[in-house]
Amino acid sequence: MPSTMRALVKPSPGPGFILTDVPVPAIGPGDVLIAVEKAGLCGTDHHIYAWDAFAQHRIKPPLVVGHEFMGTVAAVGDAVRSVRVGERVSAEGHIADLTCLLCRTGQAHICERVKIVGVDRDGAFAQYVAIPEYNVWRLDPAIADEVAAIFDPLGNAVHTVMAAGVSVKSVVITGVGSIGLMAIPVARAAGATAIYAIDVNPAKLDLAKRLGADAAFLSTQDDLVAEVKRRTRGDGADVLLEMSGSAAAIDLGLQILRNGGTAALLGIPADAVNLNLAERIIFKGLTVLGINGRRMFETWYQTEALVKSGRVDPRSIITHVLPYTQFDRAFELMEKGEAVKIVLDFKGDVAKS
Repeated sequence: MPSTMRALVKPSPGPGFILTDVPVPAIGPGDVLIAVEKAGLCGTDHHIYAWDAFAQHRIKPPLVVGHEFMGTVAAVGDAVRSVRVGERVSAEGHIADLTCLLCRTGQAHICERVKIVGVDRDGAFAQYVAIPEYNVWRLDPAIADEVAAIFDPLGNAVHTVMAAGVSVKSVVITGVGSIGLMAIPVARAAGATAIYAIDVNPAKLDLAKRLGADAAFLSTQDDLVAEVKRRTRGDGADVLLEMSGSAAAIDLGLQILRNGGTAALLGIPADAVNLNLAERIIFKGLTVLGINGRRMFETWYQTEALVKSGRVDPRSIITHVLPYTQFDRAFELMEKGEAVKIVLDFKGDVAKS
């Protein structure tokens, strides 16, 4: 086992990452060391890369970033019993304390003292990452590496859809970045009767339609609220899946919802959001759900089942597979809206672009 490894690091406050050598993480008795092979870029990673208000409030450099990944078990601690060296794995990135009220009542995904890989502790944009045994997810051989690397965000989409209860309901998705796009086939598989996608990017709206959205709209369309109401018997959509974190999109989505509808909010705003709470939520009698991560591990089983069944295939959303050394190019593609989902390759040298 080498003593050092290559890693993408946020060395200090400010924009950008550096590629540098850092020590291979030590593992304790209950930990697993994973040799990273593929890792997905996430909106959270872009927040940290750009050093926006969210990152400035949350991140404490120096930090190895990244939380979506798959790889092979390289070593295990003496107390590890369920995972073996050589197994192909991914991992849940929310490290819960397993002792608080939430953990003890089946809600470990919103643990009061959670530490998120690549956010609160060193992460997976590296040749190795250390993960507690409890968080390791053994991968089915039928699931491709690139898909396995993005089970984390796909799980976000699955959790959002399942929490909102979309069966036999009309659904509006605001923000069709990678997770919003993933939510389209997930919602269809879960029984949604109509799916409407809203975004600012025409190319992503075209992809949304190819993935099964019944209609896709630019958020700047003047009569958008009236148009969705026209398609829903004048009532408005039953369910909002808010994936963008944009204040304008949140407000628009809440307007589109019918009275008594359900709003599931996953997108993370970069700053505080001003909202007419009375008009948008209270007087409409809405149910509003804050969605954080994935249920541990119910969502992982659901995600695996959807992918193995063929009802959800996120490979069309992966637009680029790049060597990890091209991380600056990857974030540039994200910023320009020229990529949907990017996977960094920590093992091979082949680039899909």
